[in-house]
Amino acid sequence: MTRRFLLLAHTGRAEAVAAATQVVRSLAEAGIETVMVPDEAVALDPAEQALLEVCDIAEAVLQAELVIVLGGDGTILRAAELVRQTDVPLLGVNLGHVGFLAESEREDLDETVARVVAHDYRVEHRMTLSVRVIQGGEVVAQSWAANEVSVEKANRERMVELVVDVDGRPLSRFGCDGMIAATPTGSTAYAFSAGGPIIWPEVEAMLVVPLSAHALFARPLVIAPTSVVGFEVLRGMGDGAVLWCDGRRTFEVPAGSRVEVRRSKHPVRLARLTRGVFTDRLVAKFRLPVQGWRGPGPQA
Repeated sequence: MTRRFLLLAHTGRAEAVAAATQVVRSLAEAGIETVMVPDEAVALDPAEQALLEVCDIAEAVLQAELVIVLGGDGTILRAAELVRQTDVPLLGVNLGHVGFLAESEREDLDETVARVVAHDYRVEHRMTLSVRVIQGGEVVAQSWAANEVSVEKANRERMVELVVDVDGRPLSRFGCDGMIAATPTGSTAYAFSAGGPIIWPEVEAMLVVPLSAHALFARPLVIAPTSVVGFEVLRGMGDGAVLWCDGRRTFEVPAGSRVEVRRSKHPVRLARLTRGVFTDRLVAKFRLPVQGWRGPGPQA
């Protein structure tokens, strides 16, 4: 049976087109079929297009063994949106800046392709969030997030007033720019910029971070992955709020509405090539200074 890989790329960039061309050629030489969606495949030269199968994303995902994503974290999050609720893992090749979700860099592309051709990768499951907006007792919107859900003020000139509850019990009222609920994966994204802690991927937890809160109790919270977090937008306190999921999907949250965030049943599956510890990824991505470190002493 022919192996099939789905290739997704930000083909609006010349670097991504060049990388996609390289991947298509390498996979064809290995006898693996590459699938691309029409609006991305058209950016390649006719010689490479002849090596492809072009089909819509729903069909491509169902038949793929692996999705190779060429781009930054935004492109990888878009890919995660497409393969969610399937068993197909993602492998990201960073063409962006930090690229925390990516597994390899552009200069390692040949080795990356060789490893996946040889089945030399493992799959890591990452927790995601499910979110719904409730108005008048009815669910009026629902979505999901791999990194974070944020409830933010709708009017830049005014704060939003939120009451936060955990597991059905009130925690505190905040006048703030908003609140973030993040996964461990998202702890290095928006939540990190807002002053939240970094959570190791192996830790099962949800992170709640206030955004510019006018309150003494405004520290980040790390809560159980089984908990449900509620954000109630108070009436008469401005123009309501806006819900963002991974900075990609947005919904209006009128005053008087409630946002509920919980762990989703559908994780994101990331293909990994190395078994390096998360500490090494942090050091590499953030270019942390480690000069002078001598390592642990002799084991007893």
